[in-house]
Amino acid sequence: MDARAVKEISLRVRSLTKAVDEKQPISNIIAILESLQKDVVPTEELLRSTRVGVAVNKQKSHPDKAVALLASRIVSKWKSDMNVKGSAKAKKAASRSPPKEEAGAKSSVPPLERNKDKDGVDCKRTGDTIRDSCIGLMYNGLCYGSEESPTLVLKRSIDIERAAFVKHGATTPEYKNKLRSLYQNLKHKSNPQLRIRVLSAEISAERLVVMTHKELASPERRAEDEKMQQENMNKAMVAQGEKSVSTALKCPKCGQKKVSYSQAQTRSADEPMTTFCECTICGNRWKASG
Repeated sequence: MDARAVKEISLRVRSLTKAVDEKQPISNIIAILESLQKDVVPTEELLRSTRVGVAVNKQKSHPDKAVALLASRIVSKWKSDMNVKGSAKAKKAASRSPPKEEAGAKSSVPPLERNKDKDGVDCKRTGDTIRDSCIGLMYNGLCYGSEESPTLVLKRSIDIERAAFVKHGATTPEYKNKLRSLYQNLKHKSNPQLRIRVLSAEISAERLVVMTHKELASPERRAEDEKMQQENMNKAMVAQGEKSVSTALKCPKCGQKKVSYSQAQTRSADEPMTTFCECTICGNRWKASG
């Protein structure tokens, strides 16, 4: 897309933002969105330079359902187009490269000491400083403890960054936070299986960037989290006696003697029961033992 077209798209982005901020008629907003839907052919360079993806994506939460639905359709279409282009480029590159180049020579650096600098890898692939830095971050996470070739690790790193960029539409804070989170999970010493599954393409880049923290965790960590959750649930379900109302107990806050209470054995069996009190007048709650 030439400079004139990029300028035109940028103007429409500003018009969209202005229309929303000034609460112009819904028809104006929809008209701008429809023009973007018709004229924008999404590319990484266009999305980055005009921030059109960010502007349209924000309208997915617009209070008007028609605006929100149209914005969602546009974003979904652009993501689909970007994924198709990315796959086509990857297939084309693969068809030009000999099989041995895909595997590449293995790194001479000890697996636990590897990073992009020691492997001598150049991560400047997009022309954008932030994106190139994130490719390097993914490389450092994937190569740790791995014996895969720098060529393969870099390829996976580029794919992951591209998938995150397409998902978020630009180098937004969410984009950066997601890639930092992925780096921490990929390099975690107790989770080597995640690195292996990503490097082998068992987990695709598109799948990886939408996985939750729980899905990224190691089986051992998930088991620990589930155990802790069960323990907390058991504690929360400690059997309590039926609540009674007493005129002998006095609320320390309002001084009234209309207090409901229940008792439960929260400590060892030879210890006194704990009394849970609630003032029926002011709602103050406290507990007493003994």
